[in-house]
Amino acid sequence: MSRKITAVVYASLDGVIENPEWSVPYFNEQAAKRARDTLFASDTLLLGRLTYEGFAQAWPTMPERPGLEGFAHRMNTLPKYVVSTTIEKTEWGPVTVIREDVVARVRALKEEPGGGILIYGVGRLAHTLLEHGLLDELEIWFHPVLVGTTAPGTQIVREGGKALLELAEATTFDSGVAVLSYRPASA
Repeated sequence: MSRKITAVVYASLDGVIENPEWSVPYFNEQAAKRARDTLFASDTLLLGRLTYEGFAQAWPTMPERPGLEGFAHRMNTLPKYVVSTTIEKTEWGPVTVIREDVVARVRALKEEPGGGILIYGVGRLAHTLLEHGLLDELEIWFHPVLVGTTAPGTQIVREGGKALLELAEATTFDSGVAVLSYRPASA
């Protein structure tokens, strides 16, 4: 049986995903439980270079937080696969860099024994996997805020991109956050 790849992204109501510091006021106990459950259901992180580099700066010194016990430790110790042709430093490990044949390498990773594979964000990596039928679920946390930016690379769907999805699950938190989980639509 193939391992499941899930991409999780925080988004504003207008679809902005970049620098989601605007999500902090909405992070409550329900959000903490969902985030923790999602992370602990996975045994591998699959990241693009930018996400990896940002996480590598933040997570090694991240303290454990109430409601998220063990989260920082798990983030720091899970095996990580980073897709990049340009990354030079990989100090936040354990880490394997995928430099070429991304689709084939990820397809092989899905067939290895293990649990879920988790992606944070929906950049080029998630779009590529979606285009090749390798992304099993896209979980979007819509926050009740409008950010208003239209800079390239800051929205869920890249320019010219299109993906047909079907709703798999909808959950709302008391904070107003709606978590919508989508799967690729059946043809």
